[in-house]
Amino acid sequence: MEEGNIVSNQLDLNDIRKEITALDQSLLTLFAKRRALTLEVAKSKVENVRPVRDLQREQELLIRLIKQGKELGLDAHYVTSVFQTIIEDSVLNQQAYLQTLTNPNIQVPRVSVAFLGDKGSYSYLASHRYFSRRAEEIIEQGCQNFADIMQLVEAGHVDYGMLPIENTSSGSINEVYDLLQHTNLSIVGEITQPIEHCLLTAVNTSLDKIDTIYAHGQPFTQCSNFLDKQANIRIEYCDSTADAMAKVYELQQENVAVIGSEEGGKLYQLHALEKSIANQDENHSRFILVARKPVEVAQQIPAKTTFIFATGQKPGALVECLLVLKEKGINMCKLESRPIQGRPWEEMFYIDVEANVKHLAMQEAITLLTESTNFIKVLGCYPVEHISPASVPSSAIATE
Repeated sequence: MEEGNIVSNQLDLNDIRKEITALDQSLLTLFAKRRALTLEVAKSKVENVRPVRDLQREQELLIRLIKQGKELGLDAHYVTSVFQTIIEDSVLNQQAYLQTLTNPNIQVPRVSVAFLGDKGSYSYLASHRYFSRRAEEIIEQGCQNFADIMQLVEAGHVDYGMLPIENTSSGSINEVYDLLQHTNLSIVGEITQPIEHCLLTAVNTSLDKIDTIYAHGQPFTQCSNFLDKQANIRIEYCDSTADAMAKVYELQQENVAVIGSEEGGKLYQLHALEKSIANQDENHSRFILVARKPVEVAQQIPAKTTFIFATGQKPGALVECLLVLKEKGINMCKLESRPIQGRPWEEMFYIDVEANVKHLAMQEAITLLTESTNFIKVLGCYPVEHISPASVPSSAIATE
């Protein structure tokens, strides 16, 4: 009887798994159908020129779904998380569609993109994530440094360059800012990529056996707290995370490891010995996409404009420039200063604002800034890629 019960229970488990598999397939079909309908929504906004996002409607949708979920025994946080992801996907797909209509000459099924490192690097992952909505095929071009990326784009050897510009843990990537001073390229896009640093190894081992860690400079800085706790560890710097992972795979030794993402490590048959080793739990890097020609941002899409300027050496010069933005109602979301090469103690200011360069307020601001600065240049206007989730009142989430 006991043996029969075991067989019966096993069959029941197999039946359950088959039913779950069937339900997963049904969910994927429904997700695809929902995504197709959201593109129809985007098409309806072309003639009416309505914004892609309607935060009030998104909030009302989430509240309704949370209530319906509770009636079905589903946790409010679970429902919120699932549908915020679905809404984000919907918004990004609509934006990509509208950008294709606005820039028909530069949207093609196949794109070539240069990035730092090789397959598995964070720039590689960001490139694939960005173009997953925009291209059917990606021709990859790994590079050893940021200057090479820009040179490939400027020479027309690749269509785009993906460059990390800042990180929530280690801050701005100064080398990229310095290179932007001297390029004729335009920023045409951005993407924020979650950075989940792990300690990866090629063979089964333990943390106490690790005496050498390969890493790019940025991951090393972002994981300094974890590394400070490790005794007798030697750091070997590499040009990119991909180079570091390739090195560890090649060595196949129990005493070496690399700092990188678990997703990227799988491309090199590496496994995570330690996960979540970054200084901050929420660690993200922002990447910019550069191209030879600028893009036009559809009116329905939130836009960001990046420009640089230099002021004279006089008191209050920077404040005067910032007041221009305030008077025009333009929100500044980033301000970075970098020294001007060959001109000691003078600085170039980089500014990101939430505005479309073609809008009247932004045009007026640029005109006024041109009059009060020694130099000004717009580096690009591009769609805002980061989608902040619609807020949900705590009363809707609270368990009754």
